[in-house]
Amino acid sequence: MGKRLLHSKTEQSGRSGRFPQRQSLHIRVWRAVRYWWLRLLRLQGTPGTIARGFAVGAFAGFFPFFGLQTIFGVTLAILFRGNKLAAAAGTWISNPVTDVPIFLFNFKVGQWLLGWDIITVQQLQWSSWKAIAESGKMVSAALLFGCLVMGSIVAIGVYFLSLWAIRRWQKRQSRRRFS
Repeated sequence: MGKRLLHSKTEQSGRSGRFPQRQSLHIRVWRAVRYWWLRLLRLQGTPGTIARGFAVGAFAGFFPFFGLQTIFGVTLAILFRGNKLAAAAGTWISNPVTDVPIFLFNFKVGQWLLGWDIITVQQLQWSSWKAIAESGKMVSAALLFGCLVMGSIVAIGVYFLSLWAIRRWQKRQSRRRFS
């Protein structure tokens, strides 16, 4: 009986090779982002419709309506004649990782644009329910105004960026098909 030759690295390392090695986190995240980006580019419809849907979805994602952002985005897509699936995908701009930085920044922008002094938690009036409600109104107004402004700016940028990307993608695909 002769010696058996080891051909693959898994056989040499003693692993059975039945289970693939787990990829690192950044590779898995990159693959997921790339997968969803390609799904977005491959949506059916005109580039303008898809870009409008993605833009209104990004706009809706800037508001602190947790659990309702997708419904808000799809409703806006219907009103602006955008792609509803792209709008749902656009709301993913806010997620548990990005929520706090986005809303804190929107709050600061809202305060600055409204000309209010920066409010900190220590400065809020906690003396009575009426004072708490008044402080809550100020915080909510600043946050929502900041969300409106920043959401509009981001939506305009997302619209033009996605319109360019979708047109480029479709042009590349048509060249591949006909060459």
